[in-house]
Amino acid sequence: MKKHEHKISCVLPGSIGEEMEIVPGDVLISIDGKEIEDIFDYRYLVENEEIVVLIRKQDGEEWELEIEKEEEEDLGLEFENGLMDEYRSCRNKCMFCFIDQLPKGMRETLYFKDDDSRLSYLQGNYVTLTNMSDHDIEKIIRYRMEPINISFHTTNEKLRCEMLHNRFAGEALKKADRLYEAGIEMNGQIVLCKNVNDKEELDHTIQDLLKYRPYLTSVSVVPVGLTRYREGLYPLEPFTKEEAEEVLRTIHRFQKQIYKETGTHFIHAGDEWYILAEKEIPEEEQYDGYVQLENGVGMVRSFLDEVHLAVDERKGDERTHTVSIATGKLAAPYLQKAANQIRKKYPNITILIYPIENQFFGKRITVAGLLTGQDLEKQLAEKELGERLLLTANMFKNGETVFLDDVSAEQLEKTLQTKINIVQSSGWDFVRAVLLETEEQSPKNSRKEKHYE
Repeated sequence: MKKHEHKISCVLPGSIGEEMEIVPGDVLISIDGKEIEDIFDYRYLVENEEIVVLIRKQDGEEWELEIEKEEEEDLGLEFENGLMDEYRSCRNKCMFCFIDQLPKGMRETLYFKDDDSRLSYLQGNYVTLTNMSDHDIEKIIRYRMEPINISFHTTNEKLRCEMLHNRFAGEALKKADRLYEAGIEMNGQIVLCKNVNDKEELDHTIQDLLKYRPYLTSVSVVPVGLTRYREGLYPLEPFTKEEAEEVLRTIHRFQKQIYKETGTHFIHAGDEWYILAEKEIPEEEQYDGYVQLENGVGMVRSFLDEVHLAVDERKGDERTHTVSIATGKLAAPYLQKAANQIRKKYPNITILIYPIENQFFGKRITVAGLLTGQDLEKQLAEKELGERLLLTANMFKNGETVFLDDVSAEQLEKTLQTKINIVQSSGWDFVRAVLLETEEQSPKNSRKEKHYE
C-alpha cells in the first residue's frame, strides 16, 4: 500500500499553520488519524472546527497538534504537489487527441495527457470517465466535488469505444448515471468529428443526454482541432461551411425545444461553428450566463459586449499613439470590430491588427492560443508595430511568458525591438491595453466588470 505523506512547501503568514510553528520542509502525516490521499481528503478533513494534525518535523520528531478553529478555516499550508498526489494520465487513444498531433521535440510537459477527475473539479478539465474507479466516484459523491466536466462525445457505446480506442469507454458512461443519481452537477462536451459522431449520431447523443438534466447543466459542441502532424492517425477532415450550418441547425432545434421546457438552452455551439458558417454570433441571452465560456462558447459575444461597455463609459480624448495586435485568424475580424469601436471615441489612435497564419501546427489551426513565438517573429518582422505589441495571455501557460515552442516573450521583444504587453482575454483588459492605461487609470464603478467579479 502506498503511504501518503505530504511535504509542506509554504506556510502562509498569519495563518494557523504559522501560529502552530509549522514550517516549510515539515511533513503532513494525517488529520484526525486519517491518511490524506490527495487535496480533496485534505480539504474535507480540515473543514471541521476541531482537528488533530500529525506533523513530522525535519529532525524526525512527530508533533500531534490539537487545533480549534472556525469551520472551513484553512490551515494556510501549501504543498510541493498541488494535487497532493500523482497526476493521472489518460489511458485512451482518442482519434481526435490534440496531443497526438504535436510535433516531436517540444517540451516534455506538453505531451502529458491528463484524464483526472480531480483536475476537472480544480481547473475545469474535461474527463472521459474511463480513468475513474468506483473509489473515485464514491469520493466525488462523498465530498460533493462538483461540477465535474465530462467528455461524452457520443452516447453510442460501440462508437465511443472506437473514438476513444478504449474497449471500456462505452461501459464508462454508466459512471455518469451514478453521478446523476447522487445529484452531482455536471457539464458535458462533445468534440465533433466529421462523418464519425456528427449528423444522426449528434442528434441521438443530445437526445440521450437530456435524461441527465437538471444535474447535467450544459453541453457544448466543439469542432475537432486538426494540426498538420497527423501521419498514421485516423483520417479526419475539417468541416465545411455547409456542414457547420447543418451542425448549427441541429443545435438550434434542440435549444428551441429545451428553452420552451426549462428556460435554458442546455446545448451550446462553440464560437467556431458560427465563424465557419459565416453566421452572426448570438446575443448574450443565448449563452445562459456563459456557462461554457472556458470551452470557447460565447467568448466572442462576451468580448464584444465588454468592449462596448468599456468604451461607452469613457468620454474619449485626442490622445495619439500606435499599438499593434497579433492574433489568430479566427479572432482577427472581431478584434477589428473592437478596434473600430474604440476609435469612435479615440480617433487619433492607430490600431494595427495582424492575423497570424499558424505555420507551426498548420493552417487549419486558427486560434490565438496555439500561436508560437517563431510564427509571430517571422510574420511580424517587417511590420509596423508602434509603441506596443499586444498579445493575448492565452498564448502563454498560466504564470509564464513562454510560447508553446519555448520562445519567450522577452526573446520576441528583443527580436522585434518592440515592447510587448500581455493582455487578459476580457474586453475590459483589451480596451485598457489599447489605450495604454493601467487599471488604476481606467474609469471606476464599471457596471459589467463589477458584475463578473
